[in-house]
Amino acid sequence: MSEHRAAVRHHTLRTAIVEFDNGTGKIISAPCTIRDVSGTGARLSLNSSLWVAEQFTLVFSSGLRKDCRVAWRKGRLIGSAFADGYAGPDEQAVMMTADEQSRHRLGIGARVKAARETRGYTEAQLAEHIGATPAFVSLAENGEADIPLYQLMHIADLLMVSLDGLVTGPAPEDVDAA
Repeated sequence: MSEHRAAVRHHTLRTAIVEFDNGTGKIISAPCTIRDVSGTGARLSLNSSLWVAEQFTLVFSSGLRKDCRVAWRKGRLIGSAFADGYAGPDEQAVMMTADEQSRHRLGIGARVKAARETRGYTEAQLAEHIGATPAFVSLAENGEADIPLYQLMHIADLLMVSLDGLVTGPAPEDVDAA
């Protein structure tokens, strides 16, 4: 359980559905609010005092379905752990709110800009090397556009930094980490 507690939680208030077998073969669907989510589980607030089975499926508004087990209960609050252990990067991206995705884009853009400046490239030079426009590079560095993975890989190679460093590395000092 310690790795579940150590996972970074993203605070959110989004609706979802909890689905479970009530013991008779009938699937029950109950609305809930996801209070926060991490790569290992979620903390849910049930919208009613309905009993929930120990094993259930959490259905996100995006359509993502994660099999879960109850880790703890306290009234209408349920701590859930993902049955398959850790959610993959694609699943975590789907679980994030628009605000969280915006902060993530901003961090990637700032790390790309810092690496570009360290290597002495201009936005126009980087754009030419990755087959994009300088306007796109500017938007991406300001967190206003998503950089496709193939371009991020090319940028990492060109600027001699790791892809992991661009995506999840520490934010440069001039970026608000809020």
